[in-house]
Amino acid sequence: MSSQAPAHEDAHEAHHGHSHGHQAGHGTFRSYMAGFALSVVLTAIPFWLVMAGVFASPAVTAVLVMAIGAVQIVVHMVFFLHMNPRSEGGWTMMALIFTLIIVAIALSGSLWVMHHLNTNMMPMSPEMMKNMP
Repeated sequence: MSSQAPAHEDAHEAHHGHSHGHQAGHGTFRSYMAGFALSVVLTAIPFWLVMAGVFASPAVTAVLVMAIGAVQIVVHMVFFLHMNPRSEGGWTMMALIFTLIIVAIALSGSLWVMHHLNTNMMPMSPEMMKNMP
């Protein structure tokens, strides 16, 4: 009877396409609620910063909103996507790091090209723009 139990579990895993012995554990109700509470707080703070006009400088407000957004991305990845260095043998974290590097290269390269195009283009006065065909 005990020899049939592993065969049944293997058939169950093959049928459903997953195993119960994987390293990346699913979150508990408590961890999901903690992630939800953090997400709500990290959404409410930028909303309050913008709507209440807490800072006189829009640039300071924008930087804080983006920083809180980055923190919220990390909260979602940890609490809801269960990303950590141990999950999937570290490959999910490696893929995330690779993606962030590629995005940083693409963004910095685009900003660099646009800056140099802006500084190296011939300046045009409004009168010259009016005479353009």
